[in-house]
Amino acid sequence: MWCVATQWPAHGRHVAVEFVHPVIVGKKALPAVSIDGVDPVRAVRLMARPGDLLLAVSSADDQGTADLLSRAEAWGLTRVWLGAGPRPVGGRAEHVVWLEGEESAVASRSGDMVLLYHLLWELTHVVFEHPGLLEPETGCTDEICITCSDEGRVAEVQALHEDGMVGVMVGGMTEVIDATLVAPVVPGDLLLVHAGVALTTLADIAP
Repeated sequence: MWCVATQWPAHGRHVAVEFVHPVIVGKKALPAVSIDGVDPVRAVRLMARPGDLLLAVSSADDQGTADLLSRAEAWGLTRVWLGAGPRPVGGRAEHVVWLEGEESAVASRSGDMVLLYHLLWELTHVVFEHPGLLEPETGCTDEICITCSDEGRVAEVQALHEDGMVGVMVGGMTEVIDATLVAPVVPGDLLLVHAGVALTTLADIAP
């Protein structure tokens, strides 16, 4: 688990410690790293692997965190957004754990914020002790699935090729897609991709 809290670095370090050093004897120690520094996007992109977990701690109006969470989808990470203040809108994280009803600056210094990630730690170990709580999703077995065929995926541009083709990272895997509909693009741009074709750029995300 990669913990990023650029607004409140102490929370990022604290939650990583909670998972690495269990407070209850006999509980599993889980790999968690706090990412500090001026460029968490670059750090997580370089170190994370598809299937890793990204935990972001911030308010909803932190544009750097929103950018990181949006890109993490293309990298194949599962995203958890933990924060306070007005609740975020949109689908930038699979799981949102939120402290509402207080100003984010006040809540970030309160014990209630710490309680949230202690709760997350407790729920993680409940799942370990009762693995049947998480049943794998049934995959699509139809030859042509209307739901799957309509899926748009977030991709991050990595390299430019000839004839409008670009190399991208999507779901943690590299692909070459047709970007002629949205040209010009540059490395780092986020695209919405369907069936190997970029349909639009996600221009609301800061580069």
